[in-house]
Amino acid sequence: MDNRVDLDLMAFVEQQILPRYNAFGKSHGLGHVQRVIKNALTLVPATGANPNMVYVSAAYHDLGMEGPRAIHHITSGKILAADARLKKWFSPEQIRIMKEAVEDHRASSSRVPRSIYGKIVAEADRELDPEIVFSRAVLYGLENYPEKNKEEQWKRFYNHINEKYGRMGYIRLWIANSPNAKKLEYIRELLGQQTELRKIFDELYNDIFRKSEQKDV
Repeated sequence: MDNRVDLDLMAFVEQQILPRYNAFGKSHGLGHVQRVIKNALTLVPATGANPNMVYVSAAYHDLGMEGPRAIHHITSGKILAADARLKKWFSPEQIRIMKEAVEDHRASSSRVPRSIYGKIVAEADRELDPEIVFSRAVLYGLENYPEKNKEEQWKRFYNHINEKYGRMGYIRLWIANSPNAKKLEYIRELLGQQTELRKIFDELYNDIFRKSEQKDV
């Protein structure tokens, strides 16, 4: 299955939609939506989804960050459904499916996305690169629990990774054999090899400390 997007549609999204993400913070900004689009399109061949619908669902998925974050996924769906310009490329039924996909993308939601498009956007929105997962977890601990020493930080780090990504963890993937599934399996294997994971933690911890000291100089 081809994952190429209609060039006319791509030009519209890149000129009219993506620049709106410059108003958001780093975690939901332009770099984030570009990564989600790229991740989503890589899932097209394995799922047989329509690449134009995947592209638009991913491009609109966080536009609701213009309003309250807690309901941003609902707002994003409303923005997509209300954009009459999309009628040039899509039927009312396709627009409804994309609206639902955007509404269903939120990672903390325990509800199964209603279509393959919701599953693709939810999957693409997950950042499961092990290096990023581990460095974010270390950084979060240092920023939010500065009173903890290194051993306490290690315990917090390990417990967090295990509770979220472990075999009994709460993270849910919706697409079998996706790149994310392979990355998650790697994280789970490391959880069973505490010595190896501790080495990774030590390197990241020391590196972040060194950088923060250099900033203070």
